[in-house]
Amino acid sequence: MPTPVRPPIAWLPVGAALAALAVALAATVNGYGYHRDELYFRMLEPAWGYVDQPPLTPLLARTATALFGDSVWALRLPAIACLLGAVLLTVFTTREFGGSRGAQALCAWGLSFSPLPLSFGHTLLTASVDLVAWAGVLLLATRALLRAEPQWWLAVGGLVGLSLFNKHLIVLLLVGLGVGLLAAGPREVFRSPWLWAGVGVALLLAAPNLVYQATHDWPQFTLARALSERGGGAARALLLPMQLVLLGVVLVPFWTAGFVALLRRPAWRPARALAIAYPVVLVVTLVTAGQFYYPLGLVILLFAAGCVPTMEWIGRRPVRRALVAAGVVLNGAICAVVALPLVPVGSLGDTPIPDVNQAARDAVGWPVYVQTVTDVYFSLPAEDRARAVLLTTNYGEAGALHRYGPEHGLPAVYSGHNELWFAGPPPESATVVVAWTQVLPELRTLFAECEQRAVMDNQVGVANEEQGSVVAVCRDPVGGWSTIWPRLQHYS
Repeated sequence: MPTPVRPPIAWLPVGAALAALAVALAATVNGYGYHRDELYFRMLEPAWGYVDQPPLTPLLARTATALFGDSVWALRLPAIACLLGAVLLTVFTTREFGGSRGAQALCAWGLSFSPLPLSFGHTLLTASVDLVAWAGVLLLATRALLRAEPQWWLAVGGLVGLSLFNKHLIVLLLVGLGVGLLAAGPREVFRSPWLWAGVGVALLLAAPNLVYQATHDWPQFTLARALSERGGGAARALLLPMQLVLLGVVLVPFWTAGFVALLRRPAWRPARALAIAYPVVLVVTLVTAGQFYYPLGLVILLFAAGCVPTMEWIGRRPVRRALVAAGVVLNGAICAVVALPLVPVGSLGDTPIPDVNQAARDAVGWPVYVQTVTDVYFSLPAEDRARAVLLTTNYGEAGALHRYGPEHGLPAVYSGHNELWFAGPPPESATVVVAWTQVLPELRTLFAECEQRAVMDNQVGVANEEQGSVVAVCRDPVGGWSTIWPRLQHYS
């Protein structure tokens, strides 16, 4: 069976798309402020792993700020690089399917300005790194299957091993791909020594983080259970509808065409497993109450494939070409407004953007919130300030106080959330606590007294997790910190 002819790489239109994407991300890099995850990453000391994630993304955050300064734009340079890399690798995948110059250009421009990738390129998240990792693994797997060159499985294994240092979600892709190969073949892949050598390389590279997990009672499973219990129902309800907006509604016909073509085209038959992997990953995500964006990498793969039949459909028909171009431009414009900080922060609360873009609402208000904590802290008598610490409900709040607190003269901050719990408890001499909390009634059971002093207001009307939370002054932990600290530990 002939493999698709690989045309030359269309560097001019692809390079133009990458340049436009880089300019858009650079121009908006400081918009709104730190995301809560970014504030958390910059707090974490380098380690082989953490209870809520492997070490790569926090390490990238600390490296970027060490090299370029402790700023929002420095922290986001790795995210920009990840998205640019993911777009380029996906264009290469389109080429593997025989994508012409036009198909490659369509892939580059369409993917660059689609909502989830654009959001992940603007904000440094574990999903930002996963974006390029999945794109790389899928490109290499496509080459191994379409070219019938099993040596590419060794490279797949190497990239999987490295990506396990960022997030264990790549295992979900391997499950989907494995089921796809069993269902549609070529099953002889499982007899290839190159495949099993790749498995060995992946395990070898991932060993330090896997050892960390094993020696810490597999905290990732504990976290997964906590997430499922906290929002499993909502996650399952959102999964299927949100597939339509991962790349924007306008691009749904494009990646649907890729799914159909992978199942039907004789020349693409060796890569049919890639199409089957998508519904498999959907089902596993649904059963485990995973996040709606977990299948994103496979949707991007389907889009890469779908650009080929789309350009064939256009042919030499100017009207069809104009229709597709207008759709990509419209999709990009809408997605840019939603995913990037283009709306002034003072007007953001008057738009639906915070409701549909969690990254935007989680990047608003931190300096104002810290100032509120500062006002409460300095309202205390000097003797109380001398024995006071800060306590927060979650790592975003702790990260904001860690980032901005020193310039305000605030004391050390502690939190029972995820990895930060292991940095405590505070010293027993700390008998006064300025607590930033959403669970004041629970705190009142742990301290002799807790008095609410302020209510958080970001002053722009954005309803994020901190809006409406309170700042309280609590005194005298009941039984001391050694008694109450275990009760403050929580995962989410």
